[in-house]
Amino acid sequence: MTVNEHIQQFHGLPVFDLYEAVVQDGELPDAASVAWKVGIEFDSSWTFVELWEHFTEKVDTARVTAVVVGEWSHDGPESFAEPLAAVLASADRLPGLRGLFIGDITYEENEISWIDMVDVTPVLTTFPLLRELVVRGASGQTVEGEGIGVQPVRHEHLRALRFESGGLPAQVLRAVASSDLPALERLEFWLGVAGYGGDATLDDLAPFLDGSRFPALRHLGLQDSEMQDEIAAAVAQAPVVARLESLNLSMGVLTDQGAAALLEGQPLTHLRALDLHHHFLTEAMQERVRQALPGVAVDLSVPGKPDDRWRYVAVAE
Repeated sequence: MTVNEHIQQFHGLPVFDLYEAVVQDGELPDAASVAWKVGIEFDSSWTFVELWEHFTEKVDTARVTAVVVGEWSHDGPESFAEPLAAVLASADRLPGLRGLFIGDITYEENEISWIDMVDVTPVLTTFPLLRELVVRGASGQTVEGEGIGVQPVRHEHLRALRFESGGLPAQVLRAVASSDLPALERLEFWLGVAGYGGDATLDDLAPFLDGSRFPALRHLGLQDSEMQDEIAAAVAQAPVVARLESLNLSMGVLTDQGAAALLEGQPLTHLRALDLHHHFLTEAMQERVRQALPGVAVDLSVPGKPDDRWRYVAVAE
């Protein structure tokens, strides 16, 4: 499986594609009514920086609350460094920015392992009022650039943070674990596979499971992993689970072993939602999960074949 669709909603707003409007000479909506997507196409005569400048000139960016960064390269991987510099340079023109999604790029534009991401710490330090940040990109092992990354940081207002990668470096998890994020309510990691730089271990997940970090956390996602069974077993005993409202262990190679460990651990009936989609559970185990959690919205969609020797995560390349 791959990332095959652009997001339609972000930060509670419908996504509006600025480039499509420019090409079609369409009308622009009210600045505060949409999440503005700024991204080019491979055959575009525009560069990303040119389109970004058009955005800041034609839109009342003082009223913009959410931005989605789409494709910034024309042909193959190009570093996000220059586009990021343009975004950061416009910070004073985006005083209301509260949500930022970097890398709304499908596999038809660039495989996730080709999305040449950089360290995004400057986003957090430049936008101190940001509430939601999503970053999609490669580890740096499969592209020539720096790779997806972040450094330990204090941010007073960030409520939701998600890193999407086919191979998330352990450095990202360690930096987040060392960060001071008192308002953080939602945290998700697409861990990916070793072949694309996903080198996190259970030890790297421990700070998120022991309940000592992020007092406001109510949702945790540890997803897209080759060690999904081991993660499920660790989560089953994790102190943080008692204060979560939702849990996401989807997109990985979860089998009956991991699901059994999860059910045999601490109670999960207090959860509103448990996402296990893209799994390798038998039908009997799926029914056992449903019966054990009657009041929980359990997502068991996208089942794989339990006896398949070649189990795979949802997003890798």
